[in-house]
Amino acid sequence: MKRKHYHGLIERALAEDLGARGDVTSAALFPKKERALFVLLSKDEGILCGLGPFSHVFELLDRKAEVEAYFKDGDELKRGEVVARVRASLRAVLAGERTALNLLSHLSGVATKTSLFVAAAKGKPAILDTRKTIPGLRRLQKYAVACGGGSNHRMGLHDMILIKDNHIDAAGNIARAVERARAKWGKRFRIEVETRNLREVEEALAARVDRIMLDNMDDATMRRAVDLVSGRVETEASGNVSLERLPALGEVGVDLVSVGELTHTVKAFDFSLKRENTA
Repeated sequence: MKRKHYHGLIERALAEDLGARGDVTSAALFPKKERALFVLLSKDEGILCGLGPFSHVFELLDRKAEVEAYFKDGDELKRGEVVARVRASLRAVLAGERTALNLLSHLSGVATKTSLFVAAAKGKPAILDTRKTIPGLRRLQKYAVACGGGSNHRMGLHDMILIKDNHIDAAGNIARAVERARAKWGKRFRIEVETRNLREVEEALAARVDRIMLDNMDDATMRRAVDLVSGRVETEASGNVSLERLPALGEVGVDLVSVGELTHTVKAFDFSLKRENTA
């Protein structure tokens, strides 16, 4: 991931934590020029994600900061492994450690949860994320999903047409909604339609869309929908998806499953950052 995608976010996060006075505790306790070496340890098991943002926090606080990483994003971590070492001003490390660890812990948590869903799916259906992300963190969270072996659905409202239930109800029906989308954009964007029942699946097929979302359907109804589609377009299951349900969805035959909890319900990955010795 490019630095420009998280530089502004980290600047805002540091400003939130440091305010106008900075770290008043460290400023009182330690001289400005004192340098230190810190070790980053994994206290969990799962998938690493977020080394770029983690390092950039310290680089913003100390131009001479050095972060030596022994793993890369997407690698599997075991409990107790040394992930990286940070050499920088002692004040800089103490001022930035919470921001750096918050980002690293959350993104590694997203990647780890995604990896569990990918493993449970065993190749099909493919695991997609959603737009149920923390405002301002979407690009990073979707990057973490990719590090965990998942795929990104769409980045936002700007890069794909997804006609959902409220669009359909407001437009009158699926055919009218799809017609209006094509009249505006032609073939510039792929079109997906959310369907709530088999009648709407038939309407979406008739409209020749690119993907049909099967929303909150039980397994039996979804199987009938997949049979109805018969491979003519992609099918995506959405709603009430859990790890336990994934094997059944694979048997049903859907191509894709979108899972909101990959980004909105995540357990932070546990890391520690402790001083090793004087650098």
